[in-house]
Amino acid sequence: MRPVAVLTALVLGAAAPALADPPEIVAVEARQAGVGWTFDVTIRHPDTGWDHYADAWSVHAPDGTELGTRVLLHPHETEQPFTRSLTGVVVPEGVTEVEIRAKCSVDGWTAAPVTVALPTGG
Repeated sequence: MRPVAVLTALVLGAAAPALADPPEIVAVEARQAGVGWTFDVTIRHPDTGWDHYADAWSVHAPDGTELGTRVLLHPHETEQPFTRSLTGVVVPEGVTEVEIRAKCSVDGWTAAPVTVALPTGG
């Protein structure tokens, strides 16, 4: 009877989601494009497939106002780190830096944002 109990515990343990590192923002490029801004954000996350992957990132003003969100529609198990862009982000006048947050499908939004200074001039 004991070997069955051990086997059951191993099978149940294998079905539990693995604790993974939160999505890590490794690079951000921001550039003014027309009436808005374009953000290229590079994320690293140990995606395991549809059950656990980095599924979004967002741009926020320093006061917490969300300025835009890029939804990531599929896992990137074999493409790490990966870069995706968001265009047409309207940044209020006078805002000189923004915060970028990343999200994964299991653990939610990262606790600490990455602060990015917006380039000025041309």
